[in-house]
Amino acid sequence: MPRDLTEGSLSKNLLYMAVPTMGGFAVQVLYDIVDMFWIGKISSRAIAGVAVFSSIFWLISVLNEIIGTGSVSMISQAYGAKDYARVNRTIEQTIVFKIFVALIATILLILFLKPLMMFFSKDEEVIAAGIDYGFWRIFFLPIFFATYSIYTALRTTGESKLPNIMMAVGAVTNMVLDPIFMFTRVPGLNIRGLGLGVKGAAIATVVASSVVFVWGLIVLFRGQGVIKITPAGLFKLDWSIDKKLLVVGLPSGIEMFLRNLSNMIMVKLFSMYGSTVLAAIGIVDRMIGLAFVPLMGFSIGTSTIVGQCLGANKIERAEQTVLLAALYNALFLSALVVLANISPQLVIEFFTKDQAVVREGAFAIRLGSWAVLIAGFSISLMSAFFGAGYTKAAMFSSIVGRWFVQVPYSVLVALVLKLPIKFLWFSFLFAEIGEISYASAVFFKGKWKSYRVI
Repeated sequence: MPRDLTEGSLSKNLLYMAVPTMGGFAVQVLYDIVDMFWIGKISSRAIAGVAVFSSIFWLISVLNEIIGTGSVSMISQAYGAKDYARVNRTIEQTIVFKIFVALIATILLILFLKPLMMFFSKDEEVIAAGIDYGFWRIFFLPIFFATYSIYTALRTTGESKLPNIMMAVGAVTNMVLDPIFMFTRVPGLNIRGLGLGVKGAAIATVVASSVVFVWGLIVLFRGQGVIKITPAGLFKLDWSIDKKLLVVGLPSGIEMFLRNLSNMIMVKLFSMYGSTVLAAIGIVDRMIGLAFVPLMGFSIGTSTIVGQCLGANKIERAEQTVLLAALYNALFLSALVVLANISPQLVIEFFTKDQAVVREGAFAIRLGSWAVLIAGFSISLMSAFFGAGYTKAAMFSSIVGRWFVQVPYSVLVALVLKLPIKFLWFSFLFAEIGEISYASAVFFKGKWKSYRVI
C-alpha cells in the first residue's frame, strides 16, 4: 500500500522506496545484458548497430523526459499536501501528454532514422542492424512512454513494490522471448524459433512492454491506494496542470536533449576509431548500467521523499534524506569499482570473443567505474532538484559537465590532436567531475528548499 514518507525513520523510508526500485531496475539491466548477449551471437557489427540506434533513441526520449520530470514533483508534492484529487488529475494528464509526444517522436524517427544511422557509420552491416532493430521500437514508442508514467504514478504516491514487479515481469518476458524470436533454433535448447535476427530482439521488447502497459492501466482504473483514474479523465484537458507539467519539465527535457546530443557527438567521435570501438561502447553501456541500479533506486526514492516532504513543508527532513542517499550510493558504488577492476576482460568476453573489442571494453569498464562513482554523488544531489521541481539546476549541471568539459575535450583529442582512443575514454571521467562541482554548489546554496510546484 502507498506510504506517507513525511513520517517515520529516514533510513527505513529511503530503503523502502529504493530497494524494490533497485530490484526492478536490476532485472531490467539484466535484460539489457542478456539482449546484448544474444545480439552478440549474430555479430559484433550487430552489437554496434544496436548501440548506435540506442544513442538516437535516447535523444528522442527527451520528449518523454519533459512530461515525466514535471509529473514526479507535481504528484509527490500534491500527495504530501494530501490533495488526492489533484494527484489523480495530474496522473491522467501525464499519460495523455506522454502518448501525444510519443506520436511526434515516432514521426521524427521514421523520417530521420536511416540518415542518422548513415551519419554515424558507413558500415552497411551496422546500418542494417540498427534499422532492423530500430523500426519496431519506433512504432511502439507511445506504449513505451506511457508505461513509464504508470511507474511514476505508483512510486510518487509511496507504492514501491508494484511498479518494480511490473518492470521485472516485463524484463523476464523479454528475456524468454528474445532467443525464440531471434534464432531459427534457440542456442543450447534446440527449440524451434522464428529466426528474425536483430529484428526479433526488438519485437520481443515490444511484446513485453505491451503486456506491462495493459496491466498498469488495469491497476490505475481499478484503483491503487489513493490513485484511481477514469477513462473520461484521459480525454479531458486541464490546462492548469498541463502548463505546469511543461514548465517544470522543460528544463529537464532540455537537459536530457543536450546530454543525449553530447552522447551522439561522442558516438560519432568514437566511430572515427572504427566499428570495433562502437561494439565496445555497446557492451560497456550495458555493463555500466549495472552500476546505475543503486543510483536509480536511490534517485527515484529520494526524489519522491523530497517532493512529499516539501509538500508537507518538512524542509530539514528533505535535506537529510538527500545526504543519506549520497552516503548509501558511495557505499554501493565503491564495491562496484573494486569488482570492475578485478577482471574486466572476462566481462567483455561474455559478449564477444573479438579480442580487439575485448581490449577496448576492458579499459573502458575500468575507467567508467570511477566515473560512475562520482556520478553517484551528483545524482543524489540532483534528486533534491527533481523532487522540488527546481529542474533548471539539473539542466545547468549537465551543461557544465557535457558541453563545457566533455565535448570540448573530446573534440580536442579526436579531431585536433588525433590522440589514441584511450584519451577519448577519459572524457567521461572529466564530465562527471564538472557535473558534481556545479551540483554541489547549487545544492548547498539551498534555493531548491523554497521551490514549490503546487
